[in-house]
Amino acid sequence: MNDTSEIVCWRCGGSLAEISFPLRRLEECPACHAELHVCKMCEFFDPNVAESCREPVAAEVRDKEHANFCDYLRLAPNAYQPASAEQSAAASRLGELFGDDGKDATHDDPTDELEDLFKKPTN
Repeated sequence: MNDTSEIVCWRCGGSLAEISFPLRRLEECPACHAELHVCKMCEFFDPNVAESCREPVAAEVRDKEHANFCDYLRLAPNAYQPASAEQSAAASRLGELFGDDGKDATHDDPTDELEDLFKKPTN
C-alpha cells in the first residue's frame, strides 16, 4: 500500500495521516491510544479463516488487538469496522442487564454481603 493518507485506526476510525510509516511495533492511535501494529490493521486479517489470517506463512498471533511482531503486516485502509446495529443493541442490552459500569447496581459494596455471610452468630 503506497498511499498511507487513507489509513485509519482499527478501533476508532481516527485518521493516522500524522503518523510516520512503517509503523513502529508500539505505535498508538493519537485519538484513542489503541495499539496499531496489530492484526486488525492488516490486509491479511480475516475473521472468517483459520487463525483469522490469510497470510499462509505467518505465525499465529492469538491476540489480534495488541501489538505483535508479525513481519507480514500490510496496512488495510478498511481496518475500521464500525459496530453494526445488532452489535450496538446487544451491548445496550448487556448494559441494561449488568448496569452501565458492569457492576450489579443492587450491591454497592460486595464486602458487606461477604461479611454478613461469614459473621459469627451472636448469642
